[in-house]
Amino acid sequence: MFKKENVLFVILGGFFVANALIAEFIGVKIFTLEGTLGLAPLNWNIFGHVGSLNFTAGVLLWPVVFILTDIINEYFGKRGVKLLSYMAVGLITYAFVMVYGAIGLAPADWWVTSYQEKGIEDMQLAFSNVLGQGLWIIAGSLVAFLIGQLVDVSVFQYLRKFTGSSKIWLRATGSTLVSQLIDSFVVLYIAFVIGPPKWDISLFLAVGTVNYIYKFIVAVVLTPLLYLLHAVIDSYLGKELAEEMMEKAAASSI
Repeated sequence: MFKKENVLFVILGGFFVANALIAEFIGVKIFTLEGTLGLAPLNWNIFGHVGSLNFTAGVLLWPVVFILTDIINEYFGKRGVKLLSYMAVGLITYAFVMVYGAIGLAPADWWVTSYQEKGIEDMQLAFSNVLGQGLWIIAGSLVAFLIGQLVDVSVFQYLRKFTGSSKIWLRATGSTLVSQLIDSFVVLYIAFVIGPPKWDISLFLAVGTVNYIYKFIVAVVLTPLLYLLHAVIDSYLGKELAEEMMEKAAASSI
C-alpha cells in the first residue's frame, strides 16, 4: 500500500510535467485573444508599438504550472519543486531531441501529398514547421521556465515566513506574479532579442508587458482554484497529515 503523501507527489508531479511539456508544444500557435472572445482588436499602444492581444497558446497552461508549483511547494517544499522542475526541463529537452530526430526521417512519398485535398501541399514541411520550433525559442523557453521556477519557490517560502499557514493567496499569488514577470521577459529576450529576429528593445518591452499583464490577470483569477486544490488535498491527506507535511516543507526550505 502506497503512502498518501507519495501518491500525492506522483499525481501532482505527473500533472506538473505533463502541463509543462504540452505548453511547450502548443506554444508554436499564436492566437488573438480579441478574436477568440469575438471582440474587436484593442490596438494597444505600448512603447510606441501598436498591436492586438496576440499570445502563444502556451499561456493557457503556464498559469496552471505555476499554481501546481505553489501547491507542491506548500506540501513538499523547495526540494520537491526543484526535483520536478529539473525533471520537466530534462524531459522537454528529450522530447524535442526525439521530435528533431523524427523530422530528419525520410518521409514516404505518398504521405507527403496525402492531405493536399485539405489544403496541405507538403505534409513533411507542415510537420517540420509546426513541431520544429527554432532552437532560440526552445532555449529561451527552457531557461525562462527554470529561472521562473527557482524564483517562484524562493519568493513563496520567503512570504511564508510572514504569513505562516494562513494567507495562502498572498504567498501563492505573490510568488507567481514575481516569477511570471521574469519568465515573460527572459523567454522573449533570449528567443527574439539575442536570437535571429533581433527585436529592438521597445518591441521587446511592449510584447513582454502585454504578456505579463495577461499572466497577472490570469494568476489573480485562478486564486480560487488554489484554495479548491488545497481543500481537496487536505481532505485526502487528513488534517493532521496535511499540517505535518506543510510544517516539514516550510522547515526544510529555510
